[in-house]
Amino acid sequence: MASEQEDFLFADQEVSHDIQEDEKGFWDVLVVDDDPEIHSVTKLALSGVEFWGKTLRFHHAYSGKEAVASLKNLPEVCVLLLDVVMESDDAGLNVVKQVREEIGNHAVRIILRTGQPGYAPEEKVIREYDINDYKMKTELTRGKLVTSLMTAIRSYQQICELEQQSVALANILDASQAILGHTDMVSFGKAVVRQLAKIIGAHDSGLVAGITNGSRVIIFGGTEHYEEFIGQGLEQLDNGRVIMQVQNCFDREVHQHTDHDITFLLKGKSRKAAIFIEIEQPPSASQLQFAEIFLANVGVGVDNIKLINELRDVAYKDALTRLPNRANFVDLIAQFYQPDSDDLVFVLLDIAQFSDINNGLGQEVGNLLLLAVKERLCLEFPQSQLLSRIGADVFGLLLPSQLFDEQGFVDTITVPYQVGEHVLTMHFHIGVCRQADFHHLGLETLKLAYIALNQAKQANKILDWYTPDLEEKMAWRLGLIRQLRQDFEMNKLEVWYQPQFSLESNKVIGCEALLRWPSGNGDYISPGIFVPLAEDSGLIVDIGQWVLEQACKLQHQLSAQDIDISVAVNVSVPQFKVNNYAEQVKNTITHYQVSPEKIELEVTESVVMDEVKTVIETLGELKSFGVEVAIDDFGTGFSSLSYLQQLPLARLKIDRAFVKDIPDSDSGAIADLVISLGRHLGLKTIAEGVETQQQVDVLKKLGCDEVQGFLLAKPMPKDELLVFLNTTDSDK
Repeated sequence: MASEQEDFLFADQEVSHDIQEDEKGFWDVLVVDDDPEIHSVTKLALSGVEFWGKTLRFHHAYSGKEAVASLKNLPEVCVLLLDVVMESDDAGLNVVKQVREEIGNHAVRIILRTGQPGYAPEEKVIREYDINDYKMKTELTRGKLVTSLMTAIRSYQQICELEQQSVALANILDASQAILGHTDMVSFGKAVVRQLAKIIGAHDSGLVAGITNGSRVIIFGGTEHYEEFIGQGLEQLDNGRVIMQVQNCFDREVHQHTDHDITFLLKGKSRKAAIFIEIEQPPSASQLQFAEIFLANVGVGVDNIKLINELRDVAYKDALTRLPNRANFVDLIAQFYQPDSDDLVFVLLDIAQFSDINNGLGQEVGNLLLLAVKERLCLEFPQSQLLSRIGADVFGLLLPSQLFDEQGFVDTITVPYQVGEHVLTMHFHIGVCRQADFHHLGLETLKLAYIALNQAKQANKILDWYTPDLEEKMAWRLGLIRQLRQDFEMNKLEVWYQPQFSLESNKVIGCEALLRWPSGNGDYISPGIFVPLAEDSGLIVDIGQWVLEQACKLQHQLSAQDIDISVAVNVSVPQFKVNNYAEQVKNTITHYQVSPEKIELEVTESVVMDEVKTVIETLGELKSFGVEVAIDDFGTGFSSLSYLQQLPLARLKIDRAFVKDIPDSDSGAIADLVISLGRHLGLKTIAEGVETQQQVDVLKKLGCDEVQGFLLAKPMPKDELLVFLNTTDSDK
């Protein structure tokens, strides 16, 4: 559509009327406008303009429909100068949508022009449509139009180059796939020549040659013309040009190019090779670059072919220690199945906390430690058989029963290891299986030793023996985990609460949420049994979240009754490993409309020491939100003092082990230390397991702030707790 201001479109610009077509090619531009004058003035303004050695070639359309039809027939158009308002107010925008979505042309660059501002707001157009520029016709002077066009053509060029590279890389992937699976040099060499020729645009005529241990060049692959020479020396060819190019390639150690052929030098880990290919025209620079990428895959293929006879070792040997691996061990241990014999024992050795070595000192030190353990086993137990690396940090070996001394074996392997500049004292878990218990299937024998090994870990022992009852225990354990999961899903678990008292006021100041699992016959399964199972199986994460939700529900109910006490919830190690655990806690508290100060998290020293930095950050985030944190069973760990000042704590909880013998055989010295430590750090102290008035008197005298135990109140269901609180002089 014409505008009264069109005359200003190219004002103050010198215009050349000579339009010359460059022999080097054109940049095709489609002008779309329903005003013929715009076509004329645009072509006139851009006459003589040249970008990167190419002139402009114009095509014309006078409606949106005509523009779409033109682009379908002219895929070489690189820039579209498009009017917004033509047969309709949004005709130009409809063209953009059809070009991108229906035609699928994402390369052509689009410059929108309009003489009627307001029909298509600039910000909205730029945001929602794939265009290069949006201009008012009045602001498109010749200089600005040239600049916009230059930017659009450069963008088009880059997009086309990316598309070409994408196609080329796809061809490289296809070529790499085509050379895989060959197990001999003859078929491999032929495939390489064909695929490489395809990449550089040549006929698949060529050969692959390599240097033997001496200095002779042998042809070990090629296409039909060279097949009869495979296995022979290069000198046997009746083509001096090929001989010279291949030999020059090896002598000069660079690729060789002529107008008729190209010879690529291939350097593998184990050998050098030359790939000779006949050509009709020199490859382009980009084709040579893609050939180099493909050659990297060829180099790997050459090495793989050389190692084809060693594939069994690769499959059955551990790469680091060169010992038999798990697969090899499983095959070989079956040979020792003799149910009437007890001459051997199978020892399964697990390096405790091996991951700490890798994480703390680096994987290189970890690898050196594995090699040191292997050397120790080889040196100290030369009579061993089938020494293998079963897992990342697990070794297995067979030893004569008569020579296996349990304590002597442990003493030998726990002597400190010199690992680089480190002297490491390592601990192990060991599972031992007698030959009489071996299974005719190697995998089953390995399973029995693992049962003994896992039993040693669970019992915190160094060594344990496999016995048939262990398998029964394992089956019982798995069955208990399944039952726990099922009962949890069926909402059969319960949360009980044990009140906590202030020694100063004798009032209830809080309660601890305790998980209970009904057995179904009126009894309850001990938390000491099922909580470790829940932690090992990962079920504790869901159960812990459920307990927190129950605690929040109770706190909400307490607030409604004006009962001002806090609720403490225990948190385990697996829960802290959940991503965004702090955020999950905050969301739960917010959801139940509970004051964060009335929810306390109790964490053990094992939680803190598992991942100190992460735990400190998480607890800090929760403290900022208002949640209080207590260290449960304080004093039973071994290293929390070094981190105590960094932890955002509210109280220390004195373990029942330091309370139960007060005052009979325990003066309360350790409890006194914890209370004193808490006082100096500004932390409250709470003692658990209080069962006698004498214990209360001693703790109060020592300055303990709070207590909980059977003397004052046993754990009870929620309904009983509410009755208890309403009949007790609690702080309402």
